[in-house]
Amino acid sequence: MKQLLSHITTLCLLVLVSSCDKGFEDVNKNPVLATSIDPGYLFSNAQFSSAIATQNYQLQIVQQINTPYTGVLEGGNHNAVSDPNSNANFNSLYLQNGPVNLLTTVISQTKDNPARSNLYHMARIWKSYVFMVLVDTYGDVPYFQAGKGFLEQINLPKYDDQKLIYDDLLKELSEGTKGLDASKAIEIGDLFYKGNIAQWKKLGNSLLLRAAMRYTKIDQNKAKQFVAVAVDPANGGLQSSNADNAFIAFNSTFNHPLANYFQGTERGNVYLGKAFVDYLKANADPRLSVIAVKYETPGNPIATAGAEDTNPANQEGMPYGYNESTIANAPGFPGKIGAAFKYSQINRKTLGKIDAPEFFITYSQTSLLLAEAVQRGWAAGDVKALYEAGVKAHMSQLATYDVAATIPAASQDAYLTAHPFTPANALEQINSQYWVSSFLNGSEAWANFRRSGFPALPVNTYPGKDPSVKDFIRRLVYPVRERSVNEANYREAVARMGPDELGTPVFWDK
Repeated sequence: MKQLLSHITTLCLLVLVSSCDKGFEDVNKNPVLATSIDPGYLFSNAQFSSAIATQNYQLQIVQQINTPYTGVLEGGNHNAVSDPNSNANFNSLYLQNGPVNLLTTVISQTKDNPARSNLYHMARIWKSYVFMVLVDTYGDVPYFQAGKGFLEQINLPKYDDQKLIYDDLLKELSEGTKGLDASKAIEIGDLFYKGNIAQWKKLGNSLLLRAAMRYTKIDQNKAKQFVAVAVDPANGGLQSSNADNAFIAFNSTFNHPLANYFQGTERGNVYLGKAFVDYLKANADPRLSVIAVKYETPGNPIATAGAEDTNPANQEGMPYGYNESTIANAPGFPGKIGAAFKYSQINRKTLGKIDAPEFFITYSQTSLLLAEAVQRGWAAGDVKALYEAGVKAHMSQLATYDVAATIPAASQDAYLTAHPFTPANALEQINSQYWVSSFLNGSEAWANFRRSGFPALPVNTYPGKDPSVKDFIRRLVYPVRERSVNEANYREAVARMGPDELGTPVFWDK
């Protein structure tokens, strides 16, 4: 009897357990939590998160933006190592929800899905843009294993030879652009062109042109080879108007990455660089009047900053080579207003707005690069016409920031008449205009300055500079965290590339 009761008890327990387990998985599922995400959303987020702040090094190295301060703002202004500022690109682009991880996931999810073929190729193109920024900034970086922490559990990716990365980028851009097909599904979530395939082909080719021109110092045959691919009309052509510009339009909710720098707590600490203001001023460039301003009270918020002096004749850029104490010894020091200096600042109602757009690749830049390629004999075309188109395109592009930044066509024409293109100075003219055209696009302005050597900027002679810097910073150092967390791969990269110093050039800069 006891044995029978034991069997009955066991059976009841089994039935009870079975009854309790029934529906257990459903009860423990969040009915509103997404179990999968459309890769189109991941792609648009990757586009948005590619807009990063590049002020503390890149914009200061090319002498467009300046601050005299040491401490949290220090970097390119003093040719100094500052981990919090030099790691910005690395950390932002490799972030868990940053573009490297997002684009790697998009590519993985769409590679074998014919219905998302265009998204697959768009992601290849944009991933190439992101890695151009990373390589141009640091040299060797994780590439082939990057973004695969979730997909393949690779949490400490190897650093790859930057030359091999660029080789793969050239392949990805060429194949990705050719693979786009307007007859297939269009990705309307695309933040640049709403999935317009013709414009994406132009973007891919324009980025390929940019990558090809990086080789002008080290391998002109390779540069010429890929310039030919980029400009071939059969492949879709290059950007042909400002309508083809690739940019993110920010708003009052989602602010531009530099919003705090120009409008927030740092507004009284940031000024336009002397070389930049002097160049525009010396050439009576109409862009100066919409870019530069002297506020009556520069340290105040825009609402209480007082009178705005935009007269080009009164603009003064802050010179390099000084800190917050020694700047008073600079020639022609204009003095201070409260805690702020009387140097020119970016106009907070035009290019310094919190909802200013962030430009990645523009028709102006593309026209100027093509002008150089034609000048070098690597492509067919009219150098003068391309140069003038590039200059005018940037002047017209400024209206995208604000209607108050509009440069009238008559002013554009007058500028080119007063400063005509001269073949003898072609490379200097083209690349000096590229420098202006890339204002606020710090990564590209710095990369093209290193590649071309123009404009001829004065060397920053700050006495406390890092000893590895001979003239200008050539790359940024890796984050301190990488040296400890990913130590073996970090050391392998440094042994291959050279010292992890500001003075070590990237491969195309040698």
